[in-house]
Amino acid sequence: MGAPNTGMIATAARVQQLREQMRMANVDAYVVPSEDEHASEYPSDADLRRGYITGFNGSAGCAIVTSDAALLFTDGRYFLQASQQLEPGVWTLMRCGLPGVPSWQEWLRTLPKGARVGIDATTVTATDANDLDRSIKGEVVALDKNLVDAIWTDRPARPQEPIFVLPDAITGRSFADKIASLRKEAAEQGADGLVATTLDEVAWLFNLRGNDVPYNPVFFAFAVVLKDKTMLYVNDSQLSPEVRTHLGSEVEIRPYASFYGDLEQLGAQEGNEVRTCADKLLIGKSASLAVRRALGQRARIYRSLIIDQKSIKNDTELAGFREAHIRDGAALVRYFAWLEETLLSGKSVTETEGANMLEEMRSKQADFRGLSFTTISSTGPNGAIIHYAPPEHNSPKIDPENLYLCDSGGHYICGTTDVTRTLHFGTPTAQQKRCFTRVLQGHIAIDRVIFPHNTTGYMFDALARAPAWRDHLEYRHGTGHGVGHYLNVHEPPMGIGIRPVFNETGLKAGMVLSNEPGYYLDGEWGIRIENLMIVRPHTIDNEPKDASPFLCLERITLCPIQTKLVEVDLLTPAERTWLNAYHDEVRDKIRPVLESQGDARAVAWLDKECAHI
Repeated sequence: MGAPNTGMIATAARVQQLREQMRMANVDAYVVPSEDEHASEYPSDADLRRGYITGFNGSAGCAIVTSDAALLFTDGRYFLQASQQLEPGVWTLMRCGLPGVPSWQEWLRTLPKGARVGIDATTVTATDANDLDRSIKGEVVALDKNLVDAIWTDRPARPQEPIFVLPDAITGRSFADKIASLRKEAAEQGADGLVATTLDEVAWLFNLRGNDVPYNPVFFAFAVVLKDKTMLYVNDSQLSPEVRTHLGSEVEIRPYASFYGDLEQLGAQEGNEVRTCADKLLIGKSASLAVRRALGQRARIYRSLIIDQKSIKNDTELAGFREAHIRDGAALVRYFAWLEETLLSGKSVTETEGANMLEEMRSKQADFRGLSFTTISSTGPNGAIIHYAPPEHNSPKIDPENLYLCDSGGHYICGTTDVTRTLHFGTPTAQQKRCFTRVLQGHIAIDRVIFPHNTTGYMFDALARAPAWRDHLEYRHGTGHGVGHYLNVHEPPMGIGIRPVFNETGLKAGMVLSNEPGYYLDGEWGIRIENLMIVRPHTIDNEPKDASPFLCLERITLCPIQTKLVEVDLLTPAERTWLNAYHDEVRDKIRPVLESQGDARAVAWLDKECAHI
């Protein structure tokens, strides 16, 4: 998912202004990563520095500017989008992951001896900064000001929207219990406490939500958990009496702006005293260099305790996920039924109009709180742009004679959704049906996998790709990502994919992931099928006495998969059984909701699309 694809903008003058700032700061290269100081996937408009300097507004990438080069590094999800948005003759697109293309960190190692690499210490992780310090021939220079800010004269202010409480009846766990658990775990790691820097960590920890960044229900804040006290760093104006009562005397509320100064005091040492391990404060791998420098010797970079706890949902959260997907499924069916009827009647619908109608359908469901990302409503060749989103102006008309890919999601107070369906409203070609069926077979293979506890998604990603590999088809993105509970739609650390990071976290009961293989024919169309799944225990009769725990995946997304696009003869009997059983489940759970909402058109469409093959 990504920001709207708004086309190319002129950036040459901005690059020249940045180079002048670099000259005055005496640096030879300047790094502009995608994250803000909270490592946000979707930063606020005030923090879109990389987008301002490059014109590229995808959610992943890093820009580097030198006196004679301007480079944007991004991955396969964004190759096509970046090639359309970067100004020719100004920017060079570095297609990371392709043979011979370095990462941005590797490229900096090619700079000559003595080169000075400028960074904003608040936007580069301590881990990346440490790696650069050890590997480059020159010097990493942490500047006092962000050089993009110096030329961004109309930079907007950061939002300060009201923060609200998520009741324990929704979260299934009090924040006091979470803090106690984190203190215990930090002590087990021989540490004195921890620092939370990502916005979803803080929101989860205190059972609070907000609206300070697009699509993620979070707010600008930091937190420090010590043995004897907990501090929340937040703008005071955002706190209602309800929030203050919720936090009570257990949490010390500190000004957001005092965070780094307080860290320096926590990190201060007397004389030449050397800190012991027990004096350390844990900071996650996404924490910035500025956090590590403020804490000094007291900082210990460690896998985030909060991320690991947050990734395993409790029974209340899982029940909420299931309920959210029933509501979301009803909205999707109502939308697709309307869209098919409208297009087949000869009327036109643009990609943007479709996305807006889907949002309206979701808004009619109980406890809907907003989209979980920009809706990818893409027709024909736009479907091949993996993280495409329709433009606000001059939006293309959805072509009923080509594939339509819709990747969308919503936040409900009880859970978050993310679903992709690919449909054809006319007669699909033989190639489209064969490719769709191969993608479907990969999707089914992941859905049916049974695996030992703590197996990584890296180990069975190939199951999703193998059917397509038979036809020499491949896709340039991961197969699955973690999903937060009424939080970020992309939630680390778990996932399914071929990148090494997916081999770092074993899957455990209670995690929620996506299952989304695809195939994309550049310039023609794209295919993706996505459901969300809960990792849960799996048992069999006559369980071996010495067997380790095994897990399986419970699909929770409820929306028909278009059988018109299936080449039935390619499916095995087990795959046909799976598809028919899935459609029975979808019809049984969604039909009563549609009937209660009085949408006869949607009921008829659901019955048609859920018919057995």
